[in-house]
Amino acid sequence: MPVLSVDNITVSFDSRRVLDGVSFTVNQGDKIAFIGNNGAGKSTLFKAVKGVMIPDDGKVLLHGNTTLGFLSQNMDEQDLSSDTLKPAHMTEVEEQMKRIELELQTDSSKEKLDEYSKVSARYEAMGGYDYEFRIKEALAGLGLKEIDSRTDLMTLSGGEKMRVCLARLIVERPDILMLDEPTNHLDADAIEWLEEYLKSYKGSVFVISHDRHFIDAFANRVIELDGGHITQYKGNYDSYKQQKEEFLKTQKRVVESLEKELEHQLEVKQTMLSHRNISGYHQREKMVDKLSVVLETERSRLPSGEGRMNFNVVPADREGASDKIMIAVKGVSKSFGDGPLIFSDISFELKAGQKLFLAGPNGCGKSTLLSILRGRVAGLDGSVFLSAAATIGFMEQFVPFEDENATCYDELIRRSDLTVTEARSMLARFGFKADEVFKTINVLSGGERSRLYLCCILEENPDILFLDEPTNHLDIESREILEDALKEYNGAIICVSHDRFFIEKCADKVLGFANGTAKLYDTYEYYRKAVRKSLVQDQVKPEVPSKTGESKPKINQAMQRKLNAKRAERIRELERLIEEKEKEQKQLEDKFLTPEATKEDYDLYACNASVIEKMYDEYESLC
Repeated sequence: MPVLSVDNITVSFDSRRVLDGVSFTVNQGDKIAFIGNNGAGKSTLFKAVKGVMIPDDGKVLLHGNTTLGFLSQNMDEQDLSSDTLKPAHMTEVEEQMKRIELELQTDSSKEKLDEYSKVSARYEAMGGYDYEFRIKEALAGLGLKEIDSRTDLMTLSGGEKMRVCLARLIVERPDILMLDEPTNHLDADAIEWLEEYLKSYKGSVFVISHDRHFIDAFANRVIELDGGHITQYKGNYDSYKQQKEEFLKTQKRVVESLEKELEHQLEVKQTMLSHRNISGYHQREKMVDKLSVVLETERSRLPSGEGRMNFNVVPADREGASDKIMIAVKGVSKSFGDGPLIFSDISFELKAGQKLFLAGPNGCGKSTLLSILRGRVAGLDGSVFLSAAATIGFMEQFVPFEDENATCYDELIRRSDLTVTEARSMLARFGFKADEVFKTINVLSGGERSRLYLCCILEENPDILFLDEPTNHLDIESREILEDALKEYNGAIICVSHDRFFIEKCADKVLGFANGTAKLYDTYEYYRKAVRKSLVQDQVKPEVPSKTGESKPKINQAMQRKLNAKRAERIRELERLIEEKEKEQKQLEDKFLTPEATKEDYDLYACNASVIEKMYDEYESLC
């Protein structure tokens, strides 16, 4: 059943048409990922749906009493004016109930009782009575356990405020959750919690995201915006990639066929003219005009290619053995001042050409360790060895330039031996085309700064490349091109990232942070399994007398009760999830006996079987 219809929306900024006749429907229970390049117009469409922007043409229709919940990337657009965990409209209804309760002490007439009944029913419908419990649960899931109704929200950081807004929004349970880059301020634990929440959400979900792993986890539909037009795909991100690849192959063949036919008809038209067959000439002219329109329409369905990076890194020859140790870390611990340790006893080696990714929750010390390895932070326990002959390149979350008034072209020329033609070609591959190479650095967006900096660093070709969240400002396609470039790069890489898809594609090893230290893992998934296992395992052992009569440290009973409660809760959740999936499998098996079964049904059945197997493995480990 449709809950939202977008009908032929058109929006233009100056001479550029951002949305060009966009139409689609959101049905009840849809889980939609909205993707596209930076600047394509995704947030513009969200604003049009929300009603804060009036489109040039077309309309947005909310069916029935559909309610919208909207999370913007811009903190200024969020409502924290009430300075409370409860949204303003819920607080207003609560105050209204209190006022009527006071009036009922002196006036218990039927009219007053009816009024109270209506207001309390409204309060119940918006989830007011169990709001406190649900908001605490949501905040804990998003990594904000310490925040409660007494917290002054104005004292929180920008990321914490955004997570509070997200928690309030999902607890309100609108019919359609519209989220613009919700994972930007979340660590791995919070993202995984949000994925599970969205998968089980009863309403519809419409999310702008560049996080491919996140899209894979919750989406059953992908809408891609490119060149003002949308293309819709069934399934999650993996399904989208497969379908898009097939679509592009077919579409390119269609365009090539039309181009050949148009070329043929142009030749025939010219022949008609040379033979003075004016009637035939005009007929061919009409045919050429029609073919040109069709060809232009079909070309518009191919990716626009505007502003995209196009990496083509040619590996440079390097001296020395591939197993040469570039960095050796042994027993490193770090604290600031007299405060507690940030992390302790970290040991690992980085070999030539190896790609090591640092992963872990916000505040665990990943960027601090990166600074230690670069020699920017002193006062540590342990030892760090760095190959004396190694050249170093570094890119942090906000990239600095020596001269903010320099142009992109000037910056690359200053840092390389490229000719004019080579420099312009290199910049074009990073999305700086034509006159964009003469933009000054101080007017570049965050994404443009990152692209320019990467362009310069990869041209310098260091032996060790340090990267701190390099994908933060990049859209999906740019991330994928960057991944391919780094995979081909034959220098060593140490990278801090929250982008799970990026890590899984590029990492040779993962240094995963947990419980105040970090260990090496072969893959990111192995690291996350270890973290999840530590949440449900007892961290202490019962007191057992030794042979000398001494006893081991006493068990922390409070901690054990807490861990046992978490384990029991997870067991109950797994039982529910397994039951749901097995019921879905039975429905699919029944469908396989009918002509209505599709390839997507068989793919879903195989996917469910894999998910059920993993859940049973976890269930058995907990029981």
